[in-house]
Parts: sequence; C-alpha cells; structure tokens
Amino acid sequence: MTTDVFDQTRDQFLLPTGVVYLDGNSLGPLPKEARLRVAREVRTEWGDKLIRGWNESGWFDLPRTVGEKIARLIGAEPGTVVAGDSTSINLFKALNAALSLNAGRSVVLSDTGNFPTDLYVAEGALEAAARGHTLKIVPPGAVADAIDETVAVLMLTEVDYKTGRLHDMAALTEQAQAVGALTIWDLAHSAGALPVDLTEVNADFAVGCGYKYLNGGPGAPGFIYIRPDHAERITPILSGWLGHAAPFAFDLEYRPASGIDRMRVGTPPIISMSALDTALDVFNMVSMEAIRARSIALSERFIAEVEARCPDLSLASPRDPERRGSQASFRFENGYAAMRALIAKGVIGDFRAPDIMRFGFAPLYLSEDDIFTAAGVLEEVISDRLWDTPEFHKRMAVT
Repeated sequence: MTTDVFDQTRDQFLLPTGVVYLDGNSLGPLPKEARLRVAREVRTEWGDKLIRGWNESGWFDLPRTVGEKIARLIGAEPGTVVAGDSTSINLFKALNAALSLNAGRSVVLSDTGNFPTDLYVAEGALEAAARGHTLKIVPPGAVADAIDETVAVLMLTEVDYKTGRLHDMAALTEQAQAVGALTIWDLAHSAGALPVDLTEVNADFAVGCGYKYLNGGPGAPGFIYIRPDHAERITPILSGWLGHAAPFAFDLEYRPASGIDRMRVGTPPIISMSALDTALDVFNMVSMEAIRARSIALSERFIAEVEARCPDLSLASPRDPERRGSQASFRFENGYAAMRALIAKGVIGDFRAPDIMRFGFAPLYLSEDDIFTAAGVLEEVISDRLWDTPEFHKRMAVT
C-alpha cells in the first residue's frame, strides 16, 4: 500500500491551514462529505419532508445502517452492531445484560487503565442492581492473574486512554471464558484505529464511540455489539420504545425486538448519526491493516524525533508498537502548560492528568511532514520554555 491512498483519504477532510492535528483520538476532524450530508439532512430531508423523512429518508433504519458499517471495521458479523446512545449508556446496557446471563457470580473485573467513566458506570450499575456484586480494579498487568471463577464479567478498554497500552484481547477473552466469565470490550480507542476481529476472538460484548477515529463529530452516537448467540437471551435493562418488537403497535407491555435491535432505546439523533454514517465511508478507501501499518510508521517516527529533540520528556507509552494503540504519550512535569503552548503554535494534542502529553496518529489525514513539523514545534516549546507563562498554566474546562 503506497502513501497515495492516504493522500486521497486526507483530501476527504477539512483541515485548518497551518494546523497539525494530533488529537483525533479525542475528536476526529470534519469530513467534507459529512458537512454536505448534514446540510442536506437539515435543508431537504427535515426541512422539506418533515416527518415523512422517517419513511422516505431511511431515518428509522439508520442505527442499523451505521451499525453495519462499524461492524465491518471491528470484525463483527452482520446484524450484531447497532449505533445509538453514548458509549456510557451502551456500556450500562451491556454490563447489565452480561450480569443477567451470568447470575451467581459476584465480581466485575476491570483495571486502573480503564477510562474512568467506564468505572463510574460500573459502580452505578452494580449499586442499582443491588445484587451484591463488587467491582474489582487491578493494575493492567495484573488482569490475567485476577481472572478466576468468581468473575462474572471482565470489563476492559482495549487501548489504555492515557498511555495507549494495548491489551491482548484474544488471550484475555479466552482466559476469561475458560473460567466461565463474560467479556465486555470498550473499543473507543480501537475502532477505526487498528484491526479488531470480535468474531475471531469470540468476544461477548463490545461498545465504542463514533467521534474519535471514526470522525463522526462531537457527541456522535456510540455503538454496541452483542455476540449473536447471546442476543435473543437478553431482556434489556433499558427497554425503550424502539427496542420493542413492534414499536408502532403501541402495546402496553414490552416485547423485545429480535437480536441486536432490542438494544435500541429511544429516538435516534438523526442529524449527528447522518454525519457519522457519511464519515464511515472514508474507510472504504483503505484497509484497516494498511491504516495500522501507517499508524505504526508515523508514531515510531514521532517518538524517535521527540526523544532526540526533547530529552526532558519521557515516553509513557509502550516502546513496542505492537503493544500500543494509535497514539504516543509523553510525561512532562509541566505537560499541561506545554500542551497549551503547543496548541497555540498550531500543533494540537491533548493532556491527561497528572503529567501526560498525548498525541494521536490517524493516517487518514496525517502525513510524514506533519510528524516532523509537530516534533520541531514541540522542541521549540520545550527548549525555549514557551510554556512558562501564566496564560498557559491556567486550566481550561477541557484539557
């Protein structure tokens, strides 16, 4: 695969002049076609068709349409992924479903590298269930040793949001299932960034978001996956109208829809989902294997450049590219101020407390020139102490 295909994919995005964007692991940039799609949905589909859009514009089926596109990126069988709700809500639904399938066990196992929101959701779900479950949190390297017959659900994020550390999904899923546990994988930093094969690893459940590497826009809908043999056995904890077997029969009692459709809840956000639907089409231009290879090449070059230019920064991500996702993180005592200074000079990454400067690599729109530019600007920020001003030390709401 030559770089020409990545020149073509880069051309699909609106990228501000003079900006190197290394924060696609937080929010992907705007695809050109998504801008046109949203305008059309507002002006024509909503503006002209009004409520007829549900039937004439495919609105009602859009969660499944988007789900099928995501399924191809994460190795899921057709009919096993539906888009909608946030990652947190989908995790809540998946966790309750998994616990209902594995009654009699008391432990939900996770790790300190999981995104805190996932842990918050688990705490709330277990408290609401009031069935004596406990949330056990161990260091990432200790997960394998903590898997035993008490574990009902192993709940992990495949790629550590801070460091990019990559869990071995296949090995941990196999180990968990060998002792009777079910698995839930959060793919927020995986989907669209590296090859995932949920069918091959036999994962039980998965969730993820649409606004990072999938480029669906701020607040884009998330998605949920259920292994086919589980789907018909689950009564969703959120038994919403559109998860009903016959929504427009207006029955007074809930009957779950078939398969993954029962995980739908309320009315889908059509405008934002249409943006995600269009954004996903960019992935038709290139394979996930090529994206992964290019991501590794870009991140390896960036790490080498930063370590040569900025000795005050220390690599927080795994050294082996096969053990990290599509990001590189560096520790720096004044990392927050340094990131603010870096952004002010047109290189956008982000910061994670207490000292992590985080950089994402999305080959769909990043080039080798971007990598050299970013490393050079970072060197200037650090060596000239451009970060050492009151302005850059002032904390903003989003870091």
